[in-house]
Amino acid sequence: MEPMIDLPGSPRPYRDLNSYLFSQFGERVQKITLDAGLTCPNRDGRVGTGGCIYCNPRGSGTGAWAKGKGITVQLQEGIARLGKRYKAKKFIAYFQSFCNTYAPLGQLKALYDEALAFPEIIGLSIGTRPDCLSEEILALLAHYARTHLIWLELGLQSAHDATLRRINRGHDAACFTWAVEQTQGRGLHLLAHVILGLPGEGRNEMLATADYLAARPLDGVKIHLLYVIQGTRLECLYRAGEYQPLTEAEYVALVVDFLERLPPHMVIHRLTGDPHPEELVAPSWCLNKARVLAAIKETFASRPSYQGKLWQQTKKAHAKTPRTPSYGN
Repeated sequence: MEPMIDLPGSPRPYRDLNSYLFSQFGERVQKITLDAGLTCPNRDGRVGTGGCIYCNPRGSGTGAWAKGKGITVQLQEGIARLGKRYKAKKFIAYFQSFCNTYAPLGQLKALYDEALAFPEIIGLSIGTRPDCLSEEILALLAHYARTHLIWLELGLQSAHDATLRRINRGHDAACFTWAVEQTQGRGLHLLAHVILGLPGEGRNEMLATADYLAARPLDGVKIHLLYVIQGTRLECLYRAGEYQPLTEAEYVALVVDFLERLPPHMVIHRLTGDPHPEELVAPSWCLNKARVLAAIKETFASRPSYQGKLWQQTKKAHAKTPRTPSYGN
């Protein structure tokens, strides 16, 4: 059976980001990861302290801001490095570290304006939490969306409230649903982050999160592996024998299972994570990203399958259910 996905230059059975961007701009577009020196309401006490159990003090970012590098310097370096490596001339400024809508509106506008001042920057990708949006911030992003590509990346991680409490996330699934509703009609491209392998979740729970996402007006998804890094509460659980990461084979199969349930229009921005090697505790196999991606592609081919293969089937099944499924405990 041939894949449903048919984008220029894409050999993959899912709608990958690079092919999507090429189809929109007619050339290679690269994302430049930025650290804006912001924080998170799950760290500063507004929602909680300590952050999610898998997050260390550096978060998921580069630490560039702490090294004295502002947005302009980070972009200059990124354009030079990625332009040379990929021959790219167009870039997306990706505000990644911590919560990039969690600051006064004026501060956020200054950061976004600084990035968009570069003629090579054709858009923004803004990582944040669903509980860190306001009408004023959404209106600002909608203003940028009139002239630039704006991806709003919302961390969900799981559709199960019990899991979200277990990982000290600080919000529930209903908050994510509310945020999705608030973004509609503003010209924004909405992207959800999820993590596979969270404590207490098995295959059924993870695929229920896929169904939850498939039922919402999202434009893209990022899938992450839960890996253990130093200085986190997850590391304590792992060393106490209370948490075991997924094996490579388990993860590869789950990613394919997950994508089969997502509608084919969703752009898949990521299929695994990129841990800092010096911080990684486990599993070691996730450092070989090329092998993991190759195994995912091979699994699709061996089934054979593609993104969205089960989407209509699960969509019809949910349509026959007279009530909204509960994703709580």
